[in-house]
Amino acid sequence: MTTPVANQTDREAGAWWHGATIYQIYPRSFMDSNGDGVGDLAGITQRLDHVARLGVEGIWISPFYTSPMADFGYDISNYCDVDPIFGTLADFDALVARAGELGLKVIVDQVYAHTSDAHPWFEESRASRSNSYADWYVWADPKPDGSPPNNWQSVFGGPAWCWDARRGQYYLHNFLKEQPQLNVHNPKVQEALLDVARFWLERGVAGFRIDALNFTMHDPLLRDNPPAPDTGEVRTRPFDFQLQTYNQSHPDIPQFIERLQALIASYSSTFSLAEVGGRNALTEMLQFTHGPERLDSAYGFDFLYAPALTPALVQQALEAWDGPEVGGWPSWAFENHDAPRALSRWCAEEDMRPAFARMKVMLFFALRGNLILYQGEELGLLQDEVPFDLLQDPEAIANWPLTLSRDGVRTPLPWVGGDARGAFTLGLPWLPLSGQNLARAVDRQDADPASQLNLTAHLQQIRKVLPALRKGTCAVLLADAHRLVFRRSHKGQSVLAVFNFSEAAQPWPAGLTAVGNLRAHTNFDAAQWTGEGRLAELPPHAAIWIEEGER
Repeated sequence: MTTPVANQTDREAGAWWHGATIYQIYPRSFMDSNGDGVGDLAGITQRLDHVARLGVEGIWISPFYTSPMADFGYDISNYCDVDPIFGTLADFDALVARAGELGLKVIVDQVYAHTSDAHPWFEESRASRSNSYADWYVWADPKPDGSPPNNWQSVFGGPAWCWDARRGQYYLHNFLKEQPQLNVHNPKVQEALLDVARFWLERGVAGFRIDALNFTMHDPLLRDNPPAPDTGEVRTRPFDFQLQTYNQSHPDIPQFIERLQALIASYSSTFSLAEVGGRNALTEMLQFTHGPERLDSAYGFDFLYAPALTPALVQQALEAWDGPEVGGWPSWAFENHDAPRALSRWCAEEDMRPAFARMKVMLFFALRGNLILYQGEELGLLQDEVPFDLLQDPEAIANWPLTLSRDGVRTPLPWVGGDARGAFTLGLPWLPLSGQNLARAVDRQDADPASQLNLTAHLQQIRKVLPALRKGTCAVLLADAHRLVFRRSHKGQSVLAVFNFSEAAQPWPAGLTAVGNLRAHTNFDAAQWTGEGRLAELPPHAAIWIEEGER
């Protein structure tokens, strides 16, 4: 072990995670090793070579812990064991060992906001008001008329309170009723969660992605949330009608973060990443990563649910994290296990999707921050339409048909295009594979030098060898309706990145001369590049990286 470092700058310097690309694995859908139709840890180990060939620095594995699977692993009944559907602790140890052989760090999810209602802590807590776990969860008496203690609403729909006759009280659940809220104000709960983190650190993980971190503490006074202003957008859940002022984002959360980070940083080569959503996500992400005593990085939902990819969106996201006064280090995701596939959201025209996909991945690998590449994104997979009778996602089922199903981004990874099951399993896949994504299978793209898969690996290799892309500052030079230009700079090295987000050709930016080495480009012939460092015009979805001389 090592002692926590003195300051954030020293901790970042030379750290494996600083500017790294981390590949997210959703274990149910990555690879099934035993033919039951559900992916598992042994399957991940079996296919890790694919991840390693991308050149990424690490993997993040979504929950694989013991769980009734009401929310597919985010309802945990034992934090320190593997659910039998995914394998055993020995399988996990083998995975970590194989990842180490391939030069991959392993980070895992930690869910501190809630457990499963089948967790022994909750089973004891609900048994009486006087047992040793009585205040490990958020319990409250009903109002005189028997109704819930306040107006808080669940993310998944309906009141955030569930009546429990054994205690004669309501318990809080910000998500499913099977996910009771932990009382993280309680020091004993904090100690228990730190013990969980320690358990996995001792097993060799390199850190954590912390789920729903801003939900870990509530207002002990249980004040009503105020109504949210009507913006004219369609609201499909009662949750959307409120400002989440009191059921999340409590000001004491950073104190717990500091205890957690002190533990994580006491182990060498570790990384901590917070997931933060909600209306105040940026403020909280900056707060949660401010200073050496807090987390290394955070990511929100800037891109994950954005209906369109625009230069203005990218500019706003990048500039929010840039500058010496910010102090934190961002992470970015275009896709994950909860958000629809980016190509389906951002490019309606099927004929333009290959060009858009190439531009999108060049933009992604040019961003300042860490990159989280979701499984299948390297293949350019599209969102699948899962029929109602095959849905697994409890949120989609509850809010059908207005809530877009998360199942559409969780369908199994296609390894072999000529197999109806994509060689994901020998059994019946837990979700169906589509023809559109089987056509994008790994084996087909491996054999095509111009494929999205090979472009992704190529760009990651460039990012690894250019410090300006991995660690540099970012200055946005142009962000108009269709074009984006920014410069990444680090210790005398700079990379100019130019993009055309439009399906039509656009004028070359006035006054912009890009002198240097054409390191990467897509959607135009390099012969069009002039000696003056420009194109006659930017072709549709063109993307360019120029390694400039010292500035």
